[in-house]
Formats: sequence, structure tokens, C-alpha cells
Amino acid sequence: MNFDSRPASDASSDFESGVLGAGLPAEAQALIEAAGLCRSEPERAEPLLLRAQALAPEHPATLIALYRFYFYGHRLELAREVATLALKVGRAALGGVWQAPFTDEQARFDASVRFYLFSLKGYAYLCLRLGDLMDGRQALSILRQMDPQDRVGGGVLAQVLAQAEAGEVDEDGPSTVPPQPMGHRGWGAP
Repeated sequence: MNFDSRPASDASSDFESGVLGAGLPAEAQALIEAAGLCRSEPERAEPLLLRAQALAPEHPATLIALYRFYFYGHRLELAREVATLALKVGRAALGGVWQAPFTDEQARFDASVRFYLFSLKGYAYLCLRLGDLMDGRQALSILRQMDPQDRVGGGVLAQVLAQAEAGEVDEDGPSTVPPQPMGHRGWGAP
């Protein structure tokens, strides 16, 4: 996975409002809403979400809806594919006018920055859950550089990674070694 800070393409001027759903074609919005009504029936909901994404393939709302569908359905490989696309879209929305680290204000209030940071955190989390510690570590390293104040909570994932690498957690959950306490926010020691 390429996490460099170069933009994937020019940013959309409507991205910030798009994170909140603005600019989504009405048909795509209706499909997302219909999928929500049948979310307990994944075989019905998934085609609706895929059609919504086909109508607005890089709109934040379709990516968020599809990511959540796969994530909460425990289809983590597919959720990671959506997170990868969200990272590309997020980089494009940033438009190449940024450098790591983001300011605290950007990490707290800029929709494009927050979308990118949360996409990166989601990607890192999915890598860890899927046992891809190398990509997870790389994603967390970049997240730490970009969000040194830990406004999106990546520090908790860094602690999970450290425990996994120390053999304190495995795919079935905690081992017999008691887990280290995790802070609510912060990267901890460098």
C-alpha cells in the first residue's frame, strides 16, 4: 500500500460538504437509505450499496456506507478494499497543499483531513485484524506523523500493535499475559 503524501488527483471543491452527504445523486442517496432499511438482510443490502457506489464511486457518503456495511458484516478484506479507495479519494481531496503533520486545528475541524485520517486509521485497524502487521505498522507510522496530537485515536491501535508484536494478543484475543492498560488518547512513548 502506498501511503505517500502526494495527491492521487485534483481535489473536488465540494468534498468538505460531500463528507456530510451533499452532492450525492438522489438515486444514490435513495439506494443507501433502502440498504439501511434491509441491513439485516445482507444479500439484499449489498447490491443496493454497490449500485449507489457505481453512481457516485468516489463520493464520501457511498464509501462510508459501503465500508460500514462490510466492516459490521465482518467482511474485513472487502472493508479494507473500500478503505484503500477512501485513502485515494482523501488524498485527492487534500489537493496536494498539505504536508505532515497536520495542524491540530486541521485534524479537529477540516473535513478533508479528518476523512483522510479516519480512512488511514480504518485501514490500519483492518490490517491488524487481518494479521497484516507490516502494513498496519506502516499505516500507523504515517498516521502518527500526520496526527501527532492523536485527534483520531490511532494511539490505541499502536498499543494493540505493540501488544501483538510482544505476543500478548493473538487472533483469538488476549493471551494469558494481562494486557497493558490503554490510554484513551495519545501515542505514548516515541
